[in-house]
Order: sequence, then C-alpha cells, then structure tokens
Amino acid sequence: MSNGISLPWIAIPVAAICLLSLLAAPASAQVNVEIGELSYLDRQYMSQQRSNLEDITRRHFGTGFNGEKAHDLELLQRILDRGLVRSTQTAELQAMGMVLGDLLADELDMHWVVYEDRQGRSRALRYRDTDNYLFPVTMISRRREAGNETSVEDIYQKAYDEIAPVRERLPFQ
Repeated sequence: MSNGISLPWIAIPVAAICLLSLLAAPASAQVNVEIGELSYLDRQYMSQQRSNLEDITRRHFGTGFNGEKAHDLELLQRILDRGLVRSTQTAELQAMGMVLGDLLADELDMHWVVYEDRQGRSRALRYRDTDNYLFPVTMISRRREAGNETSVEDIYQKAYDEIAPVRERLPFQ
C-alpha cells in the first residue's frame, strides 16, 4: 500500500491531501490578522497629513476639502494634474488617499481601523464589523508611483464598487 489514501479508482498521496486542505481553508485561517482601533498617534498623524494637503489646496486653489464628494475628488485630481504632488512624494500621495478614504467612509458607512497582518501594519477602512476592508491610503500612491495615471474618480468608483454589494439593503430600496 502507498503512503496515502487508496480507493479502487483513486490514490491520493498524503502530501496532496495536506495541500488541498490548506487551499480549501478559509483565508482567515491561513493569515493571522489583527484589527484594532486607531491609536492616538494614528489619529494625530492622519490629521497632520490631511492638514498638509489642505495647505496645498488653499495655497494653490483658494479652497480646501469640505467632505463633498464631487468637490473633494475634483481637488484631488487637480493636485495631480497640476503636478503639485509628484509620483515621488509618497507621504503626500498617501495623504490624498486619506482624503479619498474619508469620502468612502462617509458614503459607505465604513470606519478607520488598524489592520495588522504578516505584511505589516496598515490603516484601513472596515465595513461595520465585517471582514470587508479597503486600503485607501495607498490607492493613489501605488498607482502613481508605478506610472499609472488612473483618475481619482475612477479609483474612488472602483473602491466603492468593491464594498457596495456587501452593504445592507435599506428598507424599500
């Protein structure tokens, strides 16, 4: 008899069974993820980043972010179009991601959390108490750093479309 399971029509080695069971395991069982609230330092850092970006918009456009989706997305795009934040300015690009995240959080009923896994610690948006997350801080920066010039509106819409299907339906919708 071989080192595995034998049935009249199939023989599966034990190593293959272990691999199959690992592949079939839920993602949460494969990755140790810890979710926590933003720390005081997280909130301070995010506030400072938003403030720095606000300074850029006020200085160059005479207006700041106001939480209105169309207005804020347009401002973010204008910053990029005018080259006020370049692909090498990671901190500023990530600040833009925070503003984008604030808009998504507001529209999708999400909240900022700390998401920590074996890759590291990230600030993320979480939909209620589910396992549905968005990582807006890097949505703009990673694209721009790679030379991808996807519009801010398209980035927003793609993120929105990821979470919209899992949202609870309101009565009479």
